Amino acid sequence: MSHTLGVRQAQKQKTRQALLDAALALLEEQSLSSLGLREVTRAVGVAPTAFYRHFRSTADLGAALVEEALGSLHPMVRTAVSTADDSEQRIERAVGLIARHVAEYPAHVRFIARERHGGVRPVREAIREQLGRFAHEVKDELAKDPQAVGWSDDDLLMLAHLYVDQMLVTASLFLEALDAPPAERKRVTRLAVRQLRLINIGRQHWPA
Repeated sequence: MSHTLGVRQAQKQKTRQALLDAALALLEEQSLSSLGLREVTRAVGVAPTAFYRHFRSTADLGAALVEEALGSLHPMVRTAVSTADDSEQRIERAVGLIARHVAEYPAHVRFIARERHGGVRPVREAIREQLGRFAHEVKDELAKDPQAVGWSDDDLLMLAHLYVDQMLVTASLFLEALDAPPAERKRVTRLAVRQLRLINIGRQHWPA
């Protein structure tokens, strides 16, 4: 009996992942608000009723895509702002990590960029919640830096949000340059580094 339940659970998870993958592929060309569940189930080859065994609605599916796209990135974000190295090394590490992530998961990055301000409220809220978590984790890392001495929690959190927002901007820049010539990708890398340097310079002169 337990073996049968295990097989069924594995099949259920496989179908759920297939629905997520199909939706993500369809969202390359449209927004979530225009996506129909029949499109998704047709792409997977299951009946429309099967959709509701996994998701309550397309908005619920969208929230699951947010978790898939952002939920696993928390260690990467903490690594990007780790205080183990000096500020220049941190900046170059952060830009390199973002560039590699965009190259590996362009569809996820495109989905977040489009839906962050899209028309499906639960998905916007899910993205905002994940980005808020990133900001608090970045704040905790920044607080370890000797430069943070004297900073209030509110100011550290404000700085953390700036870094998180800039990471999203950087991801969008790399996404746009994904199929560009190497010279353009190098230009984007230099720009991303300079933008983060500008935030860092402002940080150094902020009154604690």
